[in-house]
Amino acid sequence: MKKKLIALTVFTLAAALGVFALAGCAGGGAASSAAASADSSAAASADSSAAPAAAEFDGKFVVGFDQEYPPYGFVGKDGEFTGFDLELAQELCARNGWEYSCVPINWDTKLEELNAGAFVCIWNGFTMEGREADYAFSKPYMDNGQVIMVKVDSDIKALADLAGKTVGTQVDSAAHEVLEGDQATLAGTFAALETRPDYNIAATELEAGALDALACDLSIAAYQMSQNPGKFKVLDEQLSAEHYAVGFKKGNEALADQVTATLQEMAADGTVEALCEKYAEYGISFDNWVLK
Repeated sequence: MKKKLIALTVFTLAAALGVFALAGCAGGGAASSAAASADSSAAASADSSAAPAAAEFDGKFVVGFDQEYPPYGFVGKDGEFTGFDLELAQELCARNGWEYSCVPINWDTKLEELNAGAFVCIWNGFTMEGREADYAFSKPYMDNGQVIMVKVDSDIKALADLAGKTVGTQVDSAAHEVLEGDQATLAGTFAALETRPDYNIAATELEAGALDALACDLSIAAYQMSQNPGKFKVLDEQLSAEHYAVGFKKGNEALADQVTATLQEMAADGTVEALCEKYAEYGISFDNWVLK
């Protein structure tokens, strides 16, 4: 995954806001997601050397993302792919003269597809901690943490109260990794630790009572609470403190650094804060932006 960063044109806030209307990703919206995923899977079967070296980046910046991960990447009301991270990526490409596109990916095989050259980066609320050995990352841009979300009337008040409870999370998520790693002792007290294909499904099951608690990113909990007022709450104790970053294939550190520099410029001229305000109703806050 790569991109050559060219000199940044100074943007006024009004101009920056003008580019926020996100065009459909490569292949369009939800109707084409199956085909896009199939293409990605086919690419993943190719030799990992198919991914271009950083010096050979041709300006086509393909973002791999989870289309069921609002507010960072999801299908909008118009049927097109949108989200906070996708809009960041589109603005970044516009500033550098790169060709932006995005493709929904299978989260279980994201690393294999990345190494096969199916896309240039993973940019979708992607936690970097614990994954540094497998990816070349930009500097972290958003504060995050792994938390426990429960129904507002739940008797679960602290992590210790999860003993004997059924806890859900998303398959291959950072929360799942934490519960199988640093928090394995805690997870051992659960009646069950169950995974779901995506957090939207898991949140629905939490509301219905099929799950007692949900382990997820702080940002995902904020989104679910914003969309379901008065239904959920987050425990004060976190499972872990983490950050989001843009993940590239190992060896593409120069490209990752170029992305970092552009994001810093976007933060400095007010573009990032304006985008955070646009997504505030989804639980996004500029207070959690850490890349200055």
